[in-house]
Amino acid sequence: MNKRTALLTLPAALLLALVPSSASAYPNPGTVTGSVVVHDPTMIRTSAGRYLLYATGGGLAYKTSTDRTAFTAGADAFTTKPGWWSSYASEAWAPDISYHGGKYLMYYAVSKFGENTSAIGLAGSSTGLPGSWTDYGIVYTSTSSSDYNAIDPNLFVDDDGKWWLSFGSWWTGIKMIRIDPSTGKQYAGDTTRYSLASRPTGSKAVEAPYVVKRGGYYYLFASYDVCCQGTSSTYKVKVGRSTSVTGPYYDKNGTALTNNGGTPVLESHGRVIGPGGQSVMNDVDGDLIVYHYYDGNDGGTPKLGINLLNWSTGWPVAY
Repeated sequence: MNKRTALLTLPAALLLALVPSSASAYPNPGTVTGSVVVHDPTMIRTSAGRYLLYATGGGLAYKTSTDRTAFTAGADAFTTKPGWWSSYASEAWAPDISYHGGKYLMYYAVSKFGENTSAIGLAGSSTGLPGSWTDYGIVYTSTSSSDYNAIDPNLFVDDDGKWWLSFGSWWTGIKMIRIDPSTGKQYAGDTTRYSLASRPTGSKAVEAPYVVKRGGYYYLFASYDVCCQGTSSTYKVKVGRSTSVTGPYYDKNGTALTNNGGTPVLESHGRVIGPGGQSVMNDVDGDLIVYHYYDGNDGGTPKLGINLLNWSTGWPVAY
């Protein structure tokens, strides 16, 4: 039995003792090799066992693996970038891949760095492979006068069949809208823009939401503080949970995520600087948190990180 398998069998009381009490105690990423330079990764496993990973950059950068260890790069998702992108930026960010109704869906953002004139787009594919994606156009936008930012989308499909899209960063924080499953775009019967997380005092830096449901709770993961500064990055992943998908979300101490709350999941440790841009996926051996970090032993190069998550305490613990 390896260390990770052994941890899955520990009772909650013992696992609590393993929750890091300082940043230096966080686990290192699992071993990955090959093409592992990445930002904002999203990953899915096909029915044939192949891993498809998309990430920020160009027409949405692509990598693939058959064993979740050795990754190779391929062509971008889009051979030709959709024309509407040029109104916002020249490349796409922070994709979110999922599989519903016999089709792969990918939400993504197009925006200039640090600006909130942004758009969330949607594409679909029968195979999920580069060059196969059909762009369905704009889902949601923000402008320079908005108090939110339409970036970093994440689709969540609830047990009752309702679809929800979380997104956002900085400004007034993380938002959520309801999505029509028939179109993949905003549901006309509920146009509320819900607020899930924000930092009303101090830094506004919270972004990259990801929602999952485990054990009767909805969990909201988000990236806090500053990305994309190499070894000066202060990015970290925090989480809160709620009994309702639209919130309110609270951290382990009972602080609302709309009031600077958030329980740490991953922080800088050793050579792993600024982990964030995370997604969560369920695999054959459990849940994974998939993220990027800046390698302090390699000049701050952004690299792929993958850890398993244990939920036996009621809160996600990376190992």
